[in-house]
Amino acid sequence: MESYKQEFIEFMVDCQVLKFGDFTLKSGRKSPFFMNAGAYVTGSQLMGLGEYYAKAIHNTYGDDFDVLFGPAYKGIPISVVTAIAYSKLYGKEIRYCSDRKEEKDHGADKGGFLGSKLKDGDRVVMIEDVTTSGKSMEETVPKVRGAANVEIVGLMVSLNRMEVGQGGEKSALDEIKERYGFEANAIVTMGDVIEHLYNKPYKGQVYIDDALKASIDKYYETYGVKSV
Repeated sequence: MESYKQEFIEFMVDCQVLKFGDFTLKSGRKSPFFMNAGAYVTGSQLMGLGEYYAKAIHNTYGDDFDVLFGPAYKGIPISVVTAIAYSKLYGKEIRYCSDRKEEKDHGADKGGFLGSKLKDGDRVVMIEDVTTSGKSMEETVPKVRGAANVEIVGLMVSLNRMEVGQGGEKSALDEIKERYGFEANAIVTMGDVIEHLYNKPYKGQVYIDDALKASIDKYYETYGVKSV
C-alpha cells in the first residue's frame, strides 16, 4: 500500500471522519463503519484533504483533464480544495464546477452551476466523498453531460466501501463504470483500512479489534462484493 494511502487512513481517523460503531446509511443499510466528509472543518484539514485527492487523481488519471466536478453539497468544498492542491502540487490550473440544488434565476451567474461553466471538449473528473450504492450518480452524470459536450474521465471518491451497488451483485464503483462508461476509483478501500488498522494500535488505540472485525465481516456477508 502506498504511503499516502496509509497516511490518508490515519488522517480520516484523526479528523473523526472515519468512525466505527452502529450507523444507518442513506441507503438504509446498517453499517459498523461510517465516513462523513462533512467533518473536515478546519483550514489544515481541508488543505490536507485536497492534497490527498490531488495525489490520488494524479496517480490514477494523470493530468490530462480540465475540470473537477463536485456534486452539491459535500462535493463543492472537495472540488475547490482539490483544485487548489493541484495547482500547488503539480503546477496545473484546473477549474472547478459544482451543481446547485436549485437553479439561480438572477445575477451574472444564474443557472444550475457554481464555479466554471462546462464547455464543449472539456475533460472532467468527478469528485465525491463516498459512494455506497452509486445512486448519487443518477442525478449528477446527466447534469454534467447535459451542460456541454464533455468527456467524463473518471470518478474519485475518498473511500471505496467495497459493497454491492443497486444491482445487488457488482460493487457500486463497478456499476458506475458499466452504466456510464467511465472509471470509478477511490483514494483507499475499506480493505486498505482494515489492513492498516486491524489489531494495530494507532496513537495508543486499536480502532478495529476482533469484535469490530467480526461485525464488518458479517456486514460484508450481506452487502460485500468480496471477503475482506
